[in-house]
Amino acid sequence: MSKKVITVFTNGMETSEKIVKLLCSKLERSGFSVVSEFSPDSELIMCIGGDGAFLAAVHEFDFPSVPFVGINTGHLGFFQEISPSQIDLFIENYKRRKFHIQHLKTVKACIAHDGESAEHVGLNEIIVKGRASTAIHLNISIGGSFIEYFSGDGILVATPAGSTAYNYSLGGSIVDPRLNLLQITPIAPMNTTAYRSFTSSILLPADLSFEVAPDYGDSHDIVICVDGAEYMYETVSHINICFSETLINLARFESYDFWNKVKAKFLDSAVAGK
Repeated sequence: MSKKVITVFTNGMETSEKIVKLLCSKLERSGFSVVSEFSPDSELIMCIGGDGAFLAAVHEFDFPSVPFVGINTGHLGFFQEISPSQIDLFIENYKRRKFHIQHLKTVKACIAHDGESAEHVGLNEIIVKGRASTAIHLNISIGGSFIEYFSGDGILVATPAGSTAYNYSLGGSIVDPRLNLLQITPIAPMNTTAYRSFTSSILLPADLSFEVAPDYGDSHDIVICVDGAEYMYETVSHINICFSETLINLARFESYDFWNKVKAKFLDSAVAGK
């Protein structure tokens, strides 16, 4: 019988590379075949690093349906399930199938520009902003109805999984990943007698469309930022942002609890410092 294949991805940092050697040795002794490049034969993808490494693997492997699990050697590690000290416990639980799959929804931007179209998919967020951090003016519609003429640095559209990332830094809400909604958060909105924009996040149900039509001034450049990667387009007529049908699957173990992780990442150190 052929060995079960596990793909191991790392951020390349020195700490992570040491964990990779240890992990691969333990996996191989447990009867698994370990590869560094994604293979259709893989039954699991393991990411060593922080959330950045996880997002890099998702995009590099083109949003595969194969489940992911992460070993956290970074800072926050919302996607990363396991600490380096838990490798043996992970292997035991994985072999005994003592885990469940958490399905994470992704967000998609469909961009019409210069008579052409483009599409980007993100797990955390998609951002629409101007070139070189200049102010941008956007006509925003929800469900086909015009809502506001936005002026500011940009608009961020976050999935529940991405609500604890840049969205949270902007003052957006933390959303339980079991909820099926998109969060629209303004980036440095202008709210004066000349410009009137929403200054707080908007929550949209999954079946409601969100459209952006740029109102150009001196520049016709629009930047679309997808999970940190930037793409520039000229003469964009409109952008439609909605949930994608693509799902990312995470292997979650018995100890996982989203709100305990939120508390540990955002509150525990502050409490300990008092």
